[in-house]
Amino acid sequence: MWPRHMEEQDHTIYSIIGQDGISRLLEAFYSRVKTDDVICPLYPDDDWEGAEQRLRDFLLYRFGGPSTYIEERGHPRLRTRHMPFPIGITERDRWLELMGDAMLDVELSEAIREYLSQFFAQTADLMRNKPK
Repeated sequence: MWPRHMEEQDHTIYSIIGQDGISRLLEAFYSRVKTDDVICPLYPDDDWEGAEQRLRDFLLYRFGGPSTYIEERGHPRLRTRHMPFPIGITERDRWLELMGDAMLDVELSEAIREYLSQFFAQTADLMRNKPK
């Protein structure tokens, strides 16, 4: 049974997919990002591993895993950290599309895909810093 409280759901995600599942998800996601004409230009060419590691650490922390992200980087401040990158509706939607495809690739359950999709949609919308 899926827990009702968000904190319980977050920890349930980590307990179900664990670090390996999050790592597989991000490998599938970044393999798409690296060839995407909309999202790829937002990433520094020389920091693919760093970008993937930071997102992995953040997701692990956010969903009940190790707190490496907080220990190394402090408060997430996601909007501030993404401000240098022009993120509008097109970029947000493409990011969500690529992540949705990655979730299907790694065969996450429908319940977990739904929950993560909601989280990613809210977070991606928060990252927008240009109107279109």
